[in-house]
Amino acid sequence: MKLLIAALLSTAALSAQGTPANPLVTVSKNMFAIAKGDVLGSLDKVSDDLWSFQPTRDVRTFGQLFAHIADAQYEFCNAATGQNVSKDIEKTLKTKAEIAPALKEAFGYCDAAYAKMTDADAPQMVSFFNMKITKLGAMDFNIAHTMEHYGNLVTYLRIKGIVPPSSEQRMPAASNQK
Repeated sequence: MKLLIAALLSTAALSAQGTPANPLVTVSKNMFAIAKGDVLGSLDKVSDDLWSFQPTRDVRTFGQLFAHIADAQYEFCNAATGQNVSKDIEKTLKTKAEIAPALKEAFGYCDAAYAKMTDADAPQMVSFFNMKITKLGAMDFNIAHTMEHYGNLVTYLRIKGIVPPSSEQRMPAASNQK
């Protein structure tokens, strides 16, 4: 729902300001900013003592989720940049002090990919997971993947009685719990 509202607001903002030079990339970039903000907002809410929390042994811990999201930024945005950057964050880093800056750097990698992309090159077909996809499609797939794991983070946060970042704005200040 939040993504749909953001897309509508982005479209309305574009209409009000006139069409920017790269409207397709601009809307995708704005959606990415929401996903990035929700994940980084979650990172800020997870204390060191919760870093290894996992609801069951069959799912990732908080720390592993953040590391997985970081690794995925490189994997998806590589398709748009034509590079082959890999950091293996989930396999090599363990603590919040290690993963937090790596996650921010990974989001920065995708920010840089967006900054270089234009609507003219966004439909260029690239290889991605044994299929052909547009550069912009890979970036949008990254948004979907990031929000999929933000959903995991929301569940973990709620289990621990923490209000997720995407719910904060709707909550009155006095009842900022669950």
